Amino acid sequence: MRASVAEEVRQALARYPRKTVADPSLRPAGVLLVVYAKDEDHSVLLNKRTELVEHHKGEISFPGGSMDDDDESLMHTALRETHEEMGIDPSDVEMLGQLDDMPTISNFLISTFVATIPYPYDFKPSEIEVAEVLEVPISHLRSEQSWRDEARFHEGELQVSRSYVYQRHVIFGATAKVLANFLKVVEDAPL
Repeated sequence: MRASVAEEVRQALARYPRKTVADPSLRPAGVLLVVYAKDEDHSVLLNKRTELVEHHKGEISFPGGSMDDDDESLMHTALRETHEEMGIDPSDVEMLGQLDDMPTISNFLISTFVATIPYPYDFKPSEIEVAEVLEVPISHLRSEQSWRDEARFHEGELQVSRSYVYQRHVIFGATAKVLANFLKVVEDAPL
């Protein structure tokens, strides 16, 4: 990612009044939203989870996971999990900022850290955790043709949420909410 684009994303995240959630009933988790220049565009790194993982089998997600007792912070969790899942060395990661905390219906509280990496990158996905690596162009996510608004009842309330279609995949739930949050925060950045 060009330094000027990374700096614009960093500034947009710094200006954004991030929403935090304090709920001890939710299990803390850290994820890394990795954005980088690729093919005259910028892409976001996602993965399709295998059927071997404990939670969210076969779903599209960011690299990340639950905080371990040994993790010194949720940022450390996100970096550790990204290394375990995608083979990205933490020393190759440039942090740009953080998005809103996101409670999930599976009782996690996701803290999302936005970062960039040099590209091309030699990803080394975990065969146990990652079925497929997805590099989704930002231009695709911004295109209305990729959007699907879905309505469902949760705990007696109608909820409408955006999902995204990329190739043969549907990106929904907390991952889609995090993407929507990111796209809103950086809507003026030249991504």
